[in-house]
Amino acid sequence: MAMAGLKPHHRVAIGVSGGPDSMALCFLTAGWKTDGANANAVGKSDDGFINGILGVIVDHGLREGSNEEAHIVSSRVTEMGIRCEIAKCSWLDGKPKQGHLLEEAREKRYEVFQNVCTKHQIEVLLIAHHADDQAELFILRLSRNSGVLGLAGMAFTSQMFSKSTHLYREGSKNKGILIVRPLLHFSKEILYKICQESGQDWVEDPTNQNTVYARNRIRMSLGNLSSYTFQSELQGVISACRRTRAYVDQICNNLINQAVTIIDHGYAIVDLEILNPSKVTDICLSKFVALILQYVSQRNRPIRGSTSKLLLHYIRTVPCKTSFTAAGCYLCPAPRSRGTKILVCCSVDCPLNSKMELIYPFLNGEQKQYFRNELEQIIADGKSYSNHFVPDASDVHFLDASESVISEAKTLNIISESTYRDILLLKRDEIKHFKLKAEDKVDYKSKNKVESIIASPSELLQPGKACYFMNRFWITWKLSNHVSAGEGTENCVADLGGETQECHSCSCGIGHDKVAEVRRMSESDWLYLAKLSKCPSLDNLQQKKVLSSSTMEQISEKRSLHLENLELSAQKALEVLKSIPVAARRSLPVLVNHQGLLLSIPERSNEPFIAKIKLLRNRELEVIFKHIYREGNTCADWLARSEFA
Repeated sequence: MAMAGLKPHHRVAIGVSGGPDSMALCFLTAGWKTDGANANAVGKSDDGFINGILGVIVDHGLREGSNEEAHIVSSRVTEMGIRCEIAKCSWLDGKPKQGHLLEEAREKRYEVFQNVCTKHQIEVLLIAHHADDQAELFILRLSRNSGVLGLAGMAFTSQMFSKSTHLYREGSKNKGILIVRPLLHFSKEILYKICQESGQDWVEDPTNQNTVYARNRIRMSLGNLSSYTFQSELQGVISACRRTRAYVDQICNNLINQAVTIIDHGYAIVDLEILNPSKVTDICLSKFVALILQYVSQRNRPIRGSTSKLLLHYIRTVPCKTSFTAAGCYLCPAPRSRGTKILVCCSVDCPLNSKMELIYPFLNGEQKQYFRNELEQIIADGKSYSNHFVPDASDVHFLDASESVISEAKTLNIISESTYRDILLLKRDEIKHFKLKAEDKVDYKSKNKVESIIASPSELLQPGKACYFMNRFWITWKLSNHVSAGEGTENCVADLGGETQECHSCSCGIGHDKVAEVRRMSESDWLYLAKLSKCPSLDNLQQKKVLSSSTMEQISEKRSLHLENLELSAQKALEVLKSIPVAARRSLPVLVNHQGLLLSIPERSNEPFIAKIKLLRNRELEVIFKHIYREGNTCADWLARSEFA
């Protein structure tokens, strides 16, 4: 738990399947919470449950008796003093088909975990993956030609975010869920013993016996090779891969802190001169680029094969003179950098997907430092703890991709000749099954079908509410206090480029339900702002006879002020957007009304500045105001030159 940055007082949820692994995890977590001095610090609720721990049972509803089984598991977990919740899956598009059942069930399960944790305001989810799961994943990925980073298996901790733009109550934040896998070094055999010695019953999922699924086939094959030598040597290879990944991750973190700047408006700048890509090994540079692209695009798909090679070639070319599109991102020379810096932003065609694991923004010393919330502190503590165990280059293998991992492991005597042959045999069998399965799935009618991509899905946002957009932008808005609800719902009419259309200022209403939509900026928004910035006055409208005399009499002085505010707001928005590179503008979130017309663009937050001002004592404020008065300056003029600027 210390490696994950967790302390007994932290609130955690546990994913409970009812099998020996999750039941052992429940037993161990309850003991960790209540052992010794922790018992007084954590305590129990009035109904006898251990504080700060929730078991989450997901009833997929895919087989008979699943509901009854869920309640049996719930009663067993409850007997340990752990509060439990059963969440039933709802399959809106129908239950998944046999070939995709495990994948879709897993996706649905984590979606349910996310929702339950959000509802209970729990930020840490414990999952009972263990060493045998890592071995199965190793063989599976080996058969898919994964490199050393993929063969390292599941990460000890990872971060999961909601799949779609999510609306939150005012003041809440989408900090994601930290997934922790504390049993990765425990074998299945040990977990069985923990359950037996602690008197915990468990259930066996009959689905685990179905050899249609690759995981089950590999599990059974590994069970037939149960000699101590094979098991220990296989785990030795996985451990070596994990040490290599830990080393690579550390190198990448250092490179990111030194050479990457995350801009407030959601794009990244890579300084090639600081990075010096010619001095970085291929495996580290590939992971470095993948981390940046995954953060910017918010996609968790790995970057492999030819795409990875093209990216390596692109980033090694200094100075950079061309643009490149890959993995949902658009890369190009940064403005005014003469090719010594690369701008990385979302591609126009990149579908919005806010699911993100293992990626979070790295801030360098020159960027703003924000106060940490509890989850950020947990992550920071875990990272600080883990940094003590990062190996140095002398203890790392497989950095050279010229030879396969298992061949090099045999050369280094990590595995014996017999284990090497057994692993190759497992790999060959799974490749054969995979090819047969792929041939059965070929659908010649749909083989060349092109899937449509929705590049800009929108969400409704009410006044006073807030949402995260792509886990990068915190969006909120409110109706102006200067206009009453009745006045705000009336629309101004203006001639914008020859056509009469409705224009809404910031203080005008947004339709009968008063909701805005969130989407990415488009070229039409830029043109719309350009028209608004030249919005004609009422006198010009009368001269052009756009408005009749009777209509002019009905427009009040306040409506004239709205047009002026509209023009001024558009001009300010254009000034802000001009400071953002053209490529990066296309990934900006904007607010639009029910007609799709632009209402607002993002601006940089003043929150750190405001927080600093609030910390000043009254005496200091008195000195400031006297200085402003003596100099005859406005507050804004003075602050612009002050230490607070």
